[in-house]
Amino acid sequence: MEPSFLLALTTGLFGGTHCIGMCGPIVASYSLEGAIPGRPGANLLKKILPHLLFNLGRVATYAFTGAVMGLAGSFINSISLMQNVMAILAGVIMIIMGLSITGLFGNMGWLEQRGSLIRKTGRELLLQRSVWKYFILGSLFGFLPCGLSYSVFTAAAGSGSLVSGMMLSLLFGLGTVPWLLLFGIASSHISTAFRGRVYKAAGFIVIVMGVLFLLKGIRHYA
Repeated sequence: MEPSFLLALTTGLFGGTHCIGMCGPIVASYSLEGAIPGRPGANLLKKILPHLLFNLGRVATYAFTGAVMGLAGSFINSISLMQNVMAILAGVIMIIMGLSITGLFGNMGWLEQRGSLIRKTGRELLLQRSVWKYFILGSLFGFLPCGLSYSVFTAAAGSGSLVSGMMLSLLFGLGTVPWLLLFGIASSHISTAFRGRVYKAAGFIVIVMGVLFLLKGIRHYA
């Protein structure tokens, strides 16, 4: 596996605790339904199904966005003067965002608070009866402003490839699933302090990924 792919997956695994803060409230709200609306005695599979669909929607959005960013990067890389510049730029941006996530340089709060419209639309979606509303809800919440996901999308652009960009974001998305799935099924809260520490650890991984992209770009000029 490419080092950047492994780092993207690891970022998702560590950053998944942050997803509880971002998506936890709406996950908790539909967890109270216990299962598909109108079926209070539903079995375990039907109780898990909404969470699976929600996370499938999120991961699909991440993979799609990563593919688009990778494709955009490939067009830029097709310009001879821009070869390796995208990798350097992506590396610098990821290092800065990683430092912000760790709290060593600013913070990402200003970005992650800009999702009120998405959250409002999500609450309205929950009023629908179809079980597929959970997939649509997850797809929508995949667009929530988030420092970690934006860092991975930057990496996707820096990869300069549709497939690589999609894989980076897909692996990141899959890495975030366990924590949010566990939270949704158990409906239990993980301490804010613990989530914060693990989120900061994900920031350091973003920095490492940024350094790899930076080295990849400057190697051409060495």
